[in-house]
Amino acid sequence: MSRKSRKNRNIKPTFFVFCEGDTEVAYVNYLRSKYRLPIVIDTKRAGHDISINYIRKYKQQSGSHPKDRTYLIYDMDVVENWNKIKTIKDVSILGSNPCFEFWFLLHFMNQKAFIECNSCVIKLSNYYKGYKKGHLEKRFIDKLESKSSKAIERAKALTFEENPSTNIYEFIEDLETEKSKST
Repeated sequence: MSRKSRKNRNIKPTFFVFCEGDTEVAYVNYLRSKYRLPIVIDTKRAGHDISINYIRKYKQQSGSHPKDRTYLIYDMDVVENWNKIKTIKDVSILGSNPCFEFWFLLHFMNQKAFIECNSCVIKLSNYYKGYKKGHLEKRFIDKLESKSSKAIERAKALTFEENPSTNIYEFIEDLETEKSKST
């Protein structure tokens, strides 16, 4: 039976995630296993060419449903790309300024001053010696998990789109809300 033929109240939304990097993919895969919710990730194929038409075609091919949700996870350090992403309607835009690693850094420290991507990675490496972009070890995930509420609190205190900032926590809150509906 297809997703479209079932009654709306019985359908769980699929979370469609479009992102550009290996680190984002690794983190979303971790969230998918943690929450055990249907999360479909499209990576790099769209990359900087992401558009509403690309998203619509992708979702049509995947058998989307009106309850489904769409997220774009991109870094804000490439201004032209970020400005293009912000024009895409009917999606949740999740960004990190300067880069996704900033979200991880907030788990370990309260960074309020301007920071560049390389500095984020260096600082993150100071807190977790084995950190490598695009690869999340279980020990690192355990550290993130134990500090996630602090990272969310710190992220909410920042002004979104300014350097530094991130709203990745919104995706986590959406997953938490959906998960609580099924328990």
